[in-house]
Amino acid sequence: MLEVLCSGTPEEVGYHHGSKGKLQISRSITFYKNLFQSKCGMDWEEVNQFALKYEPYLQQHWPQYIEEMQGVAKGAGVTYPNILALNVRTEVAFGNFNDGCTAFSWKGAKSSILAQNWDWNTEQAENLICLRIKKSDGVNIQMITEAGIIGKIGMNSNGVGCTLNALKAHGVSYDKLPCHLALRTVMESSSRKAAVLTLEKAGVASACHILVADATGGTGLECSSEDLVKLEMNSEGIVTHTNHYVLKHKDGVVEAPDWLPDTRFRLSRINQLLKGAKEEELNAELAARLLKDEMEGDGAAICRSAKSVKDNLQTLFSIVMDLGNKRAKVAVGRPASSTEILVLESTKRKV
Repeated sequence: MLEVLCSGTPEEVGYHHGSKGKLQISRSITFYKNLFQSKCGMDWEEVNQFALKYEPYLQQHWPQYIEEMQGVAKGAGVTYPNILALNVRTEVAFGNFNDGCTAFSWKGAKSSILAQNWDWNTEQAENLICLRIKKSDGVNIQMITEAGIIGKIGMNSNGVGCTLNALKAHGVSYDKLPCHLALRTVMESSSRKAAVLTLEKAGVASACHILVADATGGTGLECSSEDLVKLEMNSEGIVTHTNHYVLKHKDGVVEAPDWLPDTRFRLSRINQLLKGAKEEELNAELAARLLKDEMEGDGAAICRSAKSVKDNLQTLFSIVMDLGNKRAKVAVGRPASSTEILVLESTKRKV
């Protein structure tokens, strides 16, 4: 996996990202151009015009993200709307993509762990990058992301991390934070509490679940274009989530029924595994072991395998964050058979 180190102003950070990840960004644009056409019936010009609907809101409230995305575009040699489209790809999709992931946080007596398997189309695997950012305010961010997207799954030097689960409910808002930029705000936060407050105030533009955690534990945020509902830790300090709403939302939030048949099995299975492991000492190695689980139900497992060329949804990486120690390990590919491990250490020093 390509590792990209960035520092400086937002535009400079973006330029480093774009220039070093130029090939992966070009392929990522091609991937989504084809996907939006086949799944949404939108050509790339229509996608770009849709993405630009977020420009007024972002310019008013989050201009630093526009500057960074402009830098990415300049470095990659593509137009700014191309990069904006990647960063609002969840909103463009209107829930037409089937990406399934399993995530959990667990606050134990000595450790706080945040972990996820991220499942997506196998052809996008080559366009994943490890993005390491040293911000001018001294906060370091390290994430695994799709090239060109400035916020995804990772942690910062304050020990604040986030994961993402796709949800499917119709509707988008043009005056709230797009999903991937909402993830970026988490990784710029001083604490779990501060991150949650930021997203409660700003709102999230489309359906998704963002799991936010730090050394004090985790909070799940089930988002829709109309509301944001918090999923708190259970009595054992655990939050789990897959790809369906588990909380009550406003009447106007209508979820697609059973859009990913295995989501309920995977949620039940990770809860079962966590229950079975509660007598063990919580650590990153234990969490990583749980994410290697290959027991299938309703056609898929926590550690997912692609079934065919047409059904090519697969676990592309697995991440386990030890938030107290501000350290993470990433298994590239399916964790049960990964041959590449990345170590992320988000301390307040030069990346």
